Amino acid sequence: MTARSDLTRRGFLGTSLLFVAGAAVACSSDPQGTASAKGAKVTLTQWYHQYGEEGTQAAVKRYAEQYTKANPDVAINVVWGADTSQYETKLNAALLGADAPDVFELGDFRAEMALKGQLAPLDDVYGSAKDGFNQADLDYLTVDGKIYGMKTIDDVMVMYYRKSMLKKAGVTPPTTFTELVDAAKKLTTGDVKGLFIGNDGIGDSPYLLAWSQGRDLIKDGKVVYADAAQSIGGLRDLHSDKSVLLGFTTDWYDPGAFTQGATAMQWGGLWSLPAIEKALGDDFGVVPWPGYDSSGKPVARLGGWTQAVNAKSKHVDEAKKFLQWLWIKQSEIQIDWAVKYGFHVPPQTEVAAKTPGLNKGAAKDAVEIGTKYGISFPAEWTQAMQAEFIAAAADIAKGAAPEKTLKKAQSKAQSDLDKQMG
Repeated sequence: MTARSDLTRRGFLGTSLLFVAGAAVACSSDPQGTASAKGAKVTLTQWYHQYGEEGTQAAVKRYAEQYTKANPDVAINVVWGADTSQYETKLNAALLGADAPDVFELGDFRAEMALKGQLAPLDDVYGSAKDGFNQADLDYLTVDGKIYGMKTIDDVMVMYYRKSMLKKAGVTPPTTFTELVDAAKKLTTGDVKGLFIGNDGIGDSPYLLAWSQGRDLIKDGKVVYADAAQSIGGLRDLHSDKSVLLGFTTDWYDPGAFTQGATAMQWGGLWSLPAIEKALGDDFGVVPWPGYDSSGKPVARLGGWTQAVNAKSKHVDEAKKFLQWLWIKQSEIQIDWAVKYGFHVPPQTEVAAKTPGLNKGAAKDAVEIGTKYGISFPAEWTQAMQAEFIAAAADIAKGAAPEKTLKKAQSKAQSDLDKQMG
C-alpha cells in the first residue's frame, strides 16, 4: 500500500461513518453531537486516504467497531477520503483549520510537520514495545530524538531474479555493483534484458547506489548526496552496454516485465510476490540491492504508510491510546491489514514472524532483508529534492560528470532544506 498503489487509487469519496460502542451510525454534520447522544464522551476523527485494494474500507470500519466496543466512552469517526494525489493537499489544509482529524495517515513522513508542532510525539505510546519495531522505521520517524509516527505496514523493495535464467548464463545473484553490471550484461540476450529498474532506467537506483556506498542523502542538517558521486556514476556503466530494460508497458512497481520474461532481474516490491509466484512457481528468488563494493552494504528500501496524532487535537491522550491499541496491541488486526488486502509486512518483527505467507520461501527472505538492510528516505526529504536528484542521476546515466552534476543539484536541495528547517 505504497508507491505501487498510486496506480490503484481512485478518486475522492469523502465518506465518513461514526462508530459508537461497536456500532455504525449515520454521521451528521456534527459527529460530536451524535456521539454524545449515544453516550460517548469523546469523538476521535480518523482520516484514511482511499486505498484501491478491495476490502480495506470495510476493514478499517471493523477495527473502529472493535475499539468502540471495548471502549464505549470513545466514538470513532472514520473518514475515507481522497486518493493519493489529493490526500496530502486536503490533509495539510485541514490541519490549519478547526476540523482537523485527531488521527491521520501520512504517505511520506515529513520532519517539517513535527517541527511546526503539527504532530504529537509518540514515545510514550511505543513504551517498551519500541524494541520490537523495525529500527529503520523508527529512524525514519524520529525528529530531534522523538518519534512522531507509527508505521502501519512496511513495503519492502528487493531485487527479484529468475533462477533458471541466471543458471543458464552462469551467473549468481550479485553481491557488489560490479557484479550487478556484469550480471546484467551476461543476462542480456535477444529480447531479454538483464535488469529492469524502471521505464526511465533510473527508478530507485540513485538512492540505492548512494546508500549501498554507505553514503547519506541528508546528514546533520546538510544535503550530502554528492558524496556518492562514485557509486551514482555507475549508472553510466549500467546504461552503456544497453543491458537495462527501458520503456516497458508497465513500470517497476508492476511485475509484468519479470513474469513475462522481458528481464532476468527486476527491482520491485514485496506486494508483487504473490503474482510472481503464481506465474513462475519457485523459479525466482529475492536479494537486496548489492553493496557498492566490499566496503559498502546491501540495502532494501522500505515504503509504507504511517499514522500520526494531531498535536493540536483536543483529545491527544485518547488518540494516542487508540493508536497504541490499533498498531501495537492488536496483532491480529496488524496481520489482517498487512496480508488480507495486499501483501505487506507488519512493522513489529514478532508480528511479522507469525504472519501467514511471510514465514516461508522468498517472502520470508524478503522480510529478513527488510529487517536487516531496510532503509527509508530521510524525514526531511521533499518532492522538490527528489525531482532534482533524479534529474541529476538521469544526466549522469547519459554521460554527465557525476560530482559536478550532483553538487549543482545538491546546492538547490540545500536551499530547500534550509527553508524547511527554518
